[in-house]
Amino acid sequence: MKKVITTILFDLDGTLLPMDIEEFTEIYLKLLAKKSFELGFDPKAAIAAVWNGTKAMIKNDGSMSNHDRFWNSFASDMGEKSRKLESEFDKFYANEFDTVKSVTQLNPLAKEVVLKLKERGYTVILATNPLFPMVAVETRLSWLGLTTEDFTRCTSYENYSFCKPNVNYYTEILEKCGKTAEETLMVGNDVDEDLCAAEIGMDTYLITDCLINKSNKDISEIEQGSFEDFMKFI
Repeated sequence: MKKVITTILFDLDGTLLPMDIEEFTEIYLKLLAKKSFELGFDPKAAIAAVWNGTKAMIKNDGSMSNHDRFWNSFASDMGEKSRKLESEFDKFYANEFDTVKSVTQLNPLAKEVVLKLKERGYTVILATNPLFPMVAVETRLSWLGLTTEDFTRCTSYENYSFCKPNVNYYTEILEKCGKTAEETLMVGNDVDEDLCAAEIGMDTYLITDCLINKSNKDISEIEQGSFEDFMKFI
């Protein structure tokens, strides 16, 4: 029996939003270091704590949200008083973080694809690795002319308790949306983080414009192409 796809998951960074992830991270961390200094914290220590918090989220076992996992780690490194930085960090992601747009590329097709799929009745989910607060997701989507309202669900560190490449992240999405893997297509640019969704039965499509294949896996048999090719595919 032929599969019937009802639900499409999109990665954000490097998929809907073209970018060099290393360049993006470098600029982002410089801005965050500057913000930490302005708030009276040692920038090197703060960035090290952010990295430790990120690693803690990636290893999260589902027993708490990624938000709580991050801030428990951050406070452990920087002291309990550092929890007060959360509201300041949210302001940072709503304002200064917008500068990082300069190292991303335009993709007018992203908005077109998302809206057309919605019009056709598909459930469209933004499956961005939930390492950031929702405000940071909103800012990045704005660079594409999209909002969180354009998706049925958007993953962020507040509302998820696993991260890519843990397949439990994808299971968590399915459970919260009442969907099955067999009716779902995951679209992403990272072979390890996005295509691991196939392990639980999802179909996948690899966007090659900003391809990441750190493990140098054989991808010759995988459905793939540019974002423009993907438009033709659907």
